[in-house]
Amino acid sequence: MTAPDSASLTEYYGRQYNARAGIPDHPQIFERWARASAQVRTTTLGLYDLAYGDAPGERLDFFPTARSCAPLLVFIHGGWWRSLDKSDFSFLAPAFTEAGINVALTNYTLAPEASIEEITLQQVRAFAWLYRQAGRHGADVSRIVVAGHSAGAHLSAMMMAAQWSAYEPDLPQDLIKAGVLFSGLYDLAPVQHAAFVNGDLQLTPERIGPLSPATMPQGHPTPFITAVGGLESEEFKRQNDLIASVWKTAHVTDIALPHANHLTICDAMARPGAPLFEATLELIANLPRQ
Repeated sequence: MTAPDSASLTEYYGRQYNARAGIPDHPQIFERWARASAQVRTTTLGLYDLAYGDAPGERLDFFPTARSCAPLLVFIHGGWWRSLDKSDFSFLAPAFTEAGINVALTNYTLAPEASIEEITLQQVRAFAWLYRQAGRHGADVSRIVVAGHSAGAHLSAMMMAAQWSAYEPDLPQDLIKAGVLFSGLYDLAPVQHAAFVNGDLQLTPERIGPLSPATMPQGHPTPFITAVGGLESEEFKRQNDLIASVWKTAHVTDIALPHANHLTICDAMARPGAPLFEATLELIANLPRQ
């Protein structure tokens, strides 16, 4: 069999990973999220743009629950590391805060201004800050859970692979107690062939391994769930299966979402009664208190 040429790889991976191109109503979905998120920020108690570092992008929003000493769910947004903002996802918070869970939404400096390596380190700083500071806002920092969508799921997995105690000695190796990874990217090798995005990311073969959580062990056997939309591409489904297989001893379950696409899966995370939301609640409820 003849190996595919670079033009064929570019065409194939461009089609597989350009999710927006395959969702004709994606502008309407983003507009709906923006309206819902704006309403949340005007009607819901929240602490906005808390600085976890010095860069302008190193900010997070914190939505407290009324329950004292409650778990903390930290959501990392996607957008191919180069677009979107934490404020676009405020709509995710209310269902969790009403269920007795604090929510933090993190930002990061977008590519190409920052590399994926720099973005990953920014998230490390965000979680270190939350571990040290979120208790002041009522969070139980012994029950921090990471959740991420798309590129945010990649960053979430990188947090699950982090060597926390090596980064700072006061941080526990099990800083993250559970994970929710949906529609993520865990093997970045194909992304270097996706020309629509790699112009900004500038991925090279030398950088792929250190940036691919599927090539790494977990930093701690953190239990996690996965999900991918039934309407997503074969590559996103492969990526989802890959991380579940590589980290199989800690993988709790995969959530079937046959009618979700790469964007509407976020709605499933925010809607009480939806399988992804309910599975996340169950995952958090099963965390031991310390």
